[in-house]
Amino acid sequence: MSASVAPSDSSRDPIATNPVGMGEVLDHVRSRDELIRPSVVEFKNVTKTFNIGKPNEFTAVRDVNFVIEDIPDKGEFICTLGPSGCGKSTILRMIAGLGPQHPPTSGEVLVFGQPLSGPGPDRGMVFQDYTSFDHRTVLDNVTFGLECQGMPRRQRYELGRQWIERVGLNVNKDQYKYPHELSGGMRQRVAIARTLILKPRIILMDEPFGALDPMTRMNMQDLLLDLWHDVQATVFFITHSIEEAVFLGDRIYVLSNSPGTILKEMQIQQSYLPSKEMQKEARFQETVYYIRDVVSQLEESRRAGT
Repeated sequence: MSASVAPSDSSRDPIATNPVGMGEVLDHVRSRDELIRPSVVEFKNVTKTFNIGKPNEFTAVRDVNFVIEDIPDKGEFICTLGPSGCGKSTILRMIAGLGPQHPPTSGEVLVFGQPLSGPGPDRGMVFQDYTSFDHRTVLDNVTFGLECQGMPRRQRYELGRQWIERVGLNVNKDQYKYPHELSGGMRQRVAIARTLILKPRIILMDEPFGALDPMTRMNMQDLLLDLWHDVQATVFFITHSIEEAVFLGDRIYVLSNSPGTILKEMQIQQSYLPSKEMQKEARFQETVYYIRDVVSQLEESRRAGT
């Protein structure tokens, strides 16, 4: 059975899709000329090879092509899945403009239609590892970027306290704590607040909840969706959890085995229940099973050397 995504205007043919649970699998990865709106991020034939000419030369991603649309007053939540070592983090760090992944060996990375020269304030990043400054309090960690921008202390502390509360921490109890006094989930809340307080247009998240226990992880997923609806940014989210990708994502890219390239693009209906409840839904599980089969086949072919 097949379906179609409605065309954006009369000059564009619809993209054929195959419905799977809460999602639709596009019959190809979209290109720039299929979008009606400007792009936020575009990869054009991007390849990254490390240690060129040396015995340990290694190509992480090859001929990566995709485009993320700039959806006004909303943004889009993009999740990337694939086998271990397929280059997901390489792609994320290229968007961030961080070396040694940036620049690509060949091809082009565009942000808001312009070639990428390096990091910028339009992009904020949250890593899996807890990246708080150990010698700074929660409040000073959250407001670090504002301090670097030269914002007066009174103003940045006022904003910082608002964001401490927005990420679910207790302002009175937590603002003067140091990172070693916080749980893993609390430290990731601090990292998210430190990123979102700067209002980046693009939020890059590399396995931010990977080290958390299952219940804390689901709570953080719920929190992230709530905050994302408020900040209206484009989120590019790397995860190994298929359930997490289906719950959070508007769009999912599935990468091939290394060297990674985009195999599939899926559109996902927005989750309408908290993570714990959403994962009980039959349509949710149907989508998870489909993606799991795709990734499992990739893992099996890698082990078989095919």
